[in-house]
Amino acid sequence: MSSPLSDSASRDERARRTPLLLRVLGTGLFSGYFPIASGTFGSLVAALIYWFIPGMDTWYVLLAVCVLTFIPGTIAAAHLEKEHGGDPSIVVIDEFLGMWIALLGLPKELLPVILGFFAFRFFDIAKVPPANYFDQRRGGLGIMLDDVVAGIYANILVRVVLFIAVETNVLSM
Repeated sequence: MSSPLSDSASRDERARRTPLLLRVLGTGLFSGYFPIASGTFGSLVAALIYWFIPGMDTWYVLLAVCVLTFIPGTIAAAHLEKEHGGDPSIVVIDEFLGMWIALLGLPKELLPVILGFFAFRFFDIAKVPPANYFDQRRGGLGIMLDDVVAGIYANILVRVVLFIAVETNVLSM
């Protein structure tokens, strides 16, 4: 026979549990459950989605995907943070968004995608201002915005590197 106290505790636990759809989104199709370096793994999954889904290289399609990922991703991240504590490692929707921003408007070629991946991972880990400001904020918005900033920085860096490589005839694109 269960006590009223245990019934209320299980009700509270169920109320805190993140709905499945938000869990799937927030964990980047469950890639956030990868046991080590879940952020890097989530970024890799995002890059593979970009690479293999036709049309993702079209700037306005990828921009729409980013915009449509931001609000539900923020909601999912907030739910998962309430369930698991501050910026849980299983939340990688922010890495998906940041990775896609890093690739936005770049040629869908192997070199820019690889450069974008490594540049995004660098800026995501380095937390260059204002990313560090957002990283210190609680809630889904803070979780998402530091990766948005990292994605913007990565995109700019890859563009500069590609421009220099083309202008110096190291690359022909």
